[in-house]
Amino acid sequence: MDTNPGDIVYSKAGRDKAGFFVVMATDGEYALICDGKKRKIDKPKRKKIKHLKLGVGYSDFIANKLAVDERVTNLEVRRELSEFNKTDIQNEGGD
Repeated sequence: MDTNPGDIVYSKAGRDKAGFFVVMATDGEYALICDGKKRKIDKPKRKKIKHLKLGVGYSDFIANKLAVDERVTNLEVRRELSEFNKTDIQNEGGD
């Protein structure tokens, strides 16, 4: 599976294990990820894609901004991850 900017991923390994992140860019077998809190836009984490769970979610808003080279803020990343967590929790509760 391939990853693209705007994807929401889950970290499976490392210090940031069990956290959700937004992919800002990809570089071969690495992805640059951030969460807007510990890992901010100006210093994203370079993480091997094999240590990420892909296909967790997608942020159209961030993907569109990155596609047209608009600036993405840490607040926007936090909001997107917060919205994702809310819908993820609601989906689990409905099963």
